[in-house]
Amino acid sequence: MAFTRKEKEAMVEQYKSWIDSSKAFFVLSYQNMGMAAVDDAREKMREVNAELHVVKNRLFRLVLDEMGMDYDEDFWEENNMVGFAFSDAPSVAKAITEISKSTVFDIRLGYMDQKLLTAENVKVLADLPTQPVMRGILLGTIMASASKLVRTLAEPARSMAAVVKAFSEEGQAA
Repeated sequence: MAFTRKEKEAMVEQYKSWIDSSKAFFVLSYQNMGMAAVDDAREKMREVNAELHVVKNRLFRLVLDEMGMDYDEDFWEENNMVGFAFSDAPSVAKAITEISKSTVFDIRLGYMDQKLLTAENVKVLADLPTQPVMRGILLGTIMASASKLVRTLAEPARSMAAVVKAFSEEGQAA
């Protein structure tokens, strides 16, 4: 299906908008894709505040060129979909990795902070804890240090109170 110049310009603007509003994006190739596979993939992406879109390779390359992002010229020869991470990149990378376990999709590459990620980098990113888990770990570390500080500061006063109590009990017994 041929697109008019105006439609292509609108697509380019949409691609730019998606890239600008995402923290990272990941490129998947697809083969023998059916609607059931697409629906499942898009559902998994929505669960992590992300979107998955089929892109026109030539137009997407134009956007990457305009934004100064690196890519291999031969890379854009296959059928590609792009997953845009609008919040937590590791969560989306996990979803992308899960999606790629099927025979339909394959991770090609990714971009985070306008830096090129290989397929292996995307899989490593997927192994990182998600943002809520990282917050929990950080909070636990901070709370453990704070409670230890409080115990350390309170110990001399507790010892003094025990001595005073012992003297008062000794005075009452006498």
